[in-house]
Amino acid sequence: MVNILLIGNGAREHVIAEAIVLSPQKPKLFSYMNSNNPGIAKLSESVQIGKYNELDKINAFAQANAIDFAFIGPEDPLSQGVVDSLEEVGVKSVGPKKELAKLETSKSFTRLLMKKYSISGLPAFRVFESKDGLKEYIDSMDAFVVKKDGLAGGKGVLVQGDHFETKGDGFRIALDMIENGDAVVIEEKLLGEEFSLMSLTDGKSLFDFQPVQDHKRAFVGDKGPNTGGMGSYSTGKLLPFMTEKDLSDARIITEKVLAALKQETGLDYKGVMYGGFMITKNGVKLIEYNARFGDPEVMNVLPILKNDFVAVCQAVIDGTLSEIKPEFSSESTVCKYAVPEGYPDNPVDGKKIFLGEVPKNVKVYYASVDKRNDGLYMSKSRAVAFVGIAPTLEEAEVIAENGVCSAQGHIFHREDVGTKELIDKRIKHMGKLRF
Repeated sequence: MVNILLIGNGAREHVIAEAIVLSPQKPKLFSYMNSNNPGIAKLSESVQIGKYNELDKINAFAQANAIDFAFIGPEDPLSQGVVDSLEEVGVKSVGPKKELAKLETSKSFTRLLMKKYSISGLPAFRVFESKDGLKEYIDSMDAFVVKKDGLAGGKGVLVQGDHFETKGDGFRIALDMIENGDAVVIEEKLLGEEFSLMSLTDGKSLFDFQPVQDHKRAFVGDKGPNTGGMGSYSTGKLLPFMTEKDLSDARIITEKVLAALKQETGLDYKGVMYGGFMITKNGVKLIEYNARFGDPEVMNVLPILKNDFVAVCQAVIDGTLSEIKPEFSSESTVCKYAVPEGYPDNPVDGKKIFLGEVPKNVKVYYASVDKRNDGLYMSKSRAVAFVGIAPTLEEAEVIAENGVCSAQGHIFHREDVGTKELIDKRIKHMGKLRF
């Protein structure tokens, strides 16, 4: 019997929990969450609620339940050093150590690493810890992006034309960050189509998942503010606007970054390397890496994984990942989030969400909801994800749409995620850029 500890409480962790308990090894799942997720709790033998910086509490929970290995879901516990802490009490983890998690927790670390090792896909950039040369560098760029160096809860990346209009506005934003004691990365604004390539690694080999495209904008037609992700789609193979070379180039970048991490730190990176890439007229560029699965993208890829997910995790820990060939069904997937009205800028809080009669062919993953005696209540974050899986993208989109439309309450969703109209727009955009 394998005892597995899952840390995290979002929809990302709900689908990870599902993949764990579906393993033919019939493992027992134990979950540590900072707030209760009823979907994860239902799949777990035991649940502990606590903060992600309470490392002694996490260690005690792991030891009390004779945990064989842990899977770390979100970035917060990784940044707190939970992997290092668990290892001290003899528990291995799928998740990088704190030093390696800088791949996500420090924007400057990853950019400077790629520059040092001459890795392709690097946009023009500079790191500033003071205002010296800041204005001159900004003035030298056509359009630019301001990135706070550390974790900022998804709000540390500000793009000219989206979050601010003029170079002067961007300069003032960057200066405020510097004056607050933060380093700032200024880099060129990339134009193209984004995609996510998530890989598990044992420090030597990569286990790639299918490429996925996320939709960050809150409203139909890519309008409104950026969010944590309103939905995503995959086709079981290449995305409609991609070439084989695009995917190969992204994988090569991840391979080289993985090798550079080993050379730089002497440590094996064991966990998820999730690259956010953009296909531009000048080839594939890296936007950023995350040290964990994407939410919602993981909900597109884990349900179509044919390998035993627990065996894949064990190979990550044992360093034998090269012995496993990734196998997926060829189906398309569409994920659509129901979110509280006003999300993300001014969301309603504490309102009920009614799931009603969700069609049986829809997968449902809880994100930020609280189950009480009289039903499910939302917080201010994304509430529930609905996933459609089918032989074609059109069929998967209809299933996901029927699922999210079965929910009621003070909610909304993006109806256009995965639709032919939106995907045709992506294809035309990429076609214009390439030629």
